[in-house]
Amino acid sequence: MQPPPRPPLRPALLPGLLLLWAAGQGRAQEVQAENVTVLEGGTAEITCHLHQYDGSIVVIQNPARQTLFFNGTRALKDERFQLAEFSRRRLRLRLASARLEDEGGYFCQLYADDTHHQIATLTVLVPPEPPLVEAVEAAVEGGEVELSCLVPRARPPATLRWYRDRRELQGSSSREQRGKVFLQRNVLRLRVERRDHGAIVTCEATHPALARGQRRQTQYALDVQYAPSARIQASQGVLREGDTLVLTCAVSGNPRPTDIAWSRGNESLPARARAEGAVLTLPALGPQDNGTYSCQAANAHGRAAAHYLLVVYEPGAVVAAQRAVPYAIVGGILALLVFLLGGLLGTALWCSIRQKGSYLTHEASALEEHGEAREAFLGAEPGRRKEEFFI
Repeated sequence: MQPPPRPPLRPALLPGLLLLWAAGQGRAQEVQAENVTVLEGGTAEITCHLHQYDGSIVVIQNPARQTLFFNGTRALKDERFQLAEFSRRRLRLRLASARLEDEGGYFCQLYADDTHHQIATLTVLVPPEPPLVEAVEAAVEGGEVELSCLVPRARPPATLRWYRDRRELQGSSSREQRGKVFLQRNVLRLRVERRDHGAIVTCEATHPALARGQRRQTQYALDVQYAPSARIQASQGVLREGDTLVLTCAVSGNPRPTDIAWSRGNESLPARARAEGAVLTLPALGPQDNGTYSCQAANAHGRAAAHYLLVVYEPGAVVAAQRAVPYAIVGGILALLVFLLGGLLGTALWCSIRQKGSYLTHEASALEEHGEAREAFLGAEPGRRKEEFFI
């Protein structure tokens, strides 16, 4: 049995169905764009997604509304822009060596019955270079030093911090916008002493363009200037006639003193003496060389002097070698000995008295039993009252 024939469409319904089909086809064809972020000098990909693309005209324009590509054909002679893909699903544009002037909105336009367009926003980030650290002026012992940490270019602004021995130090930040980039500075003020010379201070810059955990750092070694100090080192201790003595003037200071002067009390140096910078050599010593020798050193922040007393002995002289023992140790040992000796004497005296008292008590008891206690007990005389003593 055959199915009944379908009734023919009424002519009045055909125009409405055609309009619905056309409207559905128009809504299905569209373009979408993606925003892109790139580092300065890097490569960016600008993508226009096509939906239900039917071969209509597709145009992509730069922020200045200059056409870069027209249906896959280059329209602007800028070799940095290359067409990476053009298909029924997407149009992908590759931009090499991105610059700040490339930043802005790129127009993806689809020309069909109705014009459709979307904007892909390109953002160019400028990561900071390692900061530049310098001292505004020389640091002097007991004074204050001012350190400047500078980042000349960054977009967006970087964050600057100071550290010393992993401890953050508070500085003063400022920034200035120059076109699309920012110049930033952080100033740190520190009070310094001689012990701070050579200490490491670090300026650190963090930025959204850097990878997680990545930082730009610059270390600075403090250069603290201070007055000199000096001391004399002798080549040997006991000196006899005919020996050679070498004295060395050990100096420190910043800046380090270079000119060192030698002298001997109110007299001139012996004719045989050789002074060569920090070293004074006295050959063939004799009694006439005795005296106090001094070395002097100076820099822009002060002077220093050290002294050495020279005594030359005869060849056969016997010189007792003495070793320096700290007075505190000697005093402590003596005090301990006195304490121990006093304790022993006190113990001996107590034992002696105890033993003597016990003997007299027992002796008195024995005499009393025989009727003689009055005369014997502690040498008591006859006729006096008996007295008891407890020891």
